[in-house]
Amino acid sequence: MKFYSSILIACALFSGAAQASSSQAWNEQRQQMVKECLAASQFKNAHALGKPAEFDDQVGFSALLVEGVYPQKHMQGRSGTELCLYDRKQQKAFVSEWAPGAK
Repeated sequence: MKFYSSILIACALFSGAAQASSSQAWNEQRQQMVKECLAASQFKNAHALGKPAEFDDQVGFSALLVEGVYPQKHMQGRSGTELCLYDRKQQKAFVSEWAPGAK
């Protein structure tokens, strides 16, 4: 009986550690995604707009809106928004200009 109790206690301890590790790994992945998206945008003063949209693992992508200032001289310091799609498996970011409602 003591043997089974010890196994149950050990399982409970390890499952708690696994959840903490998963949470930490998830946060690290999210930080990496934000870093990659900001770098891919090439905006000056780039920053994330809101929280990322996390798609199912079957899709394997996260989406994040990035806002910043266009670096090109002819843009005259205009701000803009880009949509970043982050491939979690390949750890690569892809950006495209995002102007909701514009035609």
